[in-house]
Amino acid sequence: MSSTSGQPQFRYTQTPSKVLHLRNLPWECTDEELVELCKPFGKIVNTKCNVGANRNQAFVEFSDLNQAISMVSYYASSSEPAQVRGKTVYIQYSNRQEIVNNKSSGDVAGNVLLVTIEGVEAGDVSIDVIHLVFSAFGFVHKIATFEKAAGFQALIQFTDAETAASARNALDGRSIPRYLLPEHITSCHLRISYSAHTDLNIKFQSHRSRDYTNPYLPVNPSAIEGTLQPTLGPDGKKKEPESNVLLASIENLQYAVTVDVIHTVFSAFGTVQKIAMFEKNGGMQALVQYTDVTTAAVAKEALEGHCIYDGGYCTW
Repeated sequence: MSSTSGQPQFRYTQTPSKVLHLRNLPWECTDEELVELCKPFGKIVNTKCNVGANRNQAFVEFSDLNQAISMVSYYASSSEPAQVRGKTVYIQYSNRQEIVNNKSSGDVAGNVLLVTIEGVEAGDVSIDVIHLVFSAFGFVHKIATFEKAAGFQALIQFTDAETAASARNALDGRSIPRYLLPEHITSCHLRISYSAHTDLNIKFQSHRSRDYTNPYLPVNPSAIEGTLQPTLGPDGKKKEPESNVLLASIENLQYAVTVDVIHTVFSAFGTVQKIAMFEKNGGMQALVQYTDVTTAAVAKEALEGHCIYDGGYCTW
């Protein structure tokens, strides 16, 4: 069953849950509107509105699993899609079995998130990957990573609690995309809670900590390199692990370099899926994602050390 827009309204392969995940809701949809849509199918015990970067998603928890199943089944077979304020709403089972109240004891919303990255060791997930994932929800001020008994963790500071909440709601329980992880990592789940910190104290830019608000912060060279033993190539030089994501540092910056400029340059070698730009140590950097490792390797070989503009301005 597809909606009139051509998008699938349901995912049949999901495990049923008494919590339903609703997408494509109108802006600032209210709890009352959600209850009105869902109450014909059973008792609603909890809701969570305005989730996600665009605040157009929500979760609804029924008191009984069969009630959630009946709602999904009804709209899967109905010629009329679920709608709120005339917008078609896409419904699927949540990967959670209950809605956890963000304001529970010891979990008061703040602007700093405590992220536990399960299934990995320090060094498996770089700080640049963490920055890329969480920057989708707003400006990341600072990141500090460390190892605890609970595993590899990171503190991530946003501008405000609202931005942090949108990142937490969207990413808690999810996995970092597979293409951003080393090949030997098969599973990597994020467990996210709020930290009591409000402003992280970052002393150095390194592979363990970054302050994206202070380009003049000193760099710790040994920390940037990390403590892992490098892989050596046949020529005895350090060999970088291959990836379909390139990290481009733009030097000798004389003209503006935008996402469009980077897309134009890197698209010459293959389809560019994603681009993320950020400032680091006073310079401009970009993460450029291709569909495969081979295309990324060709682009790296062709572009490294070359100029974007005639006259020698802006080198990679």
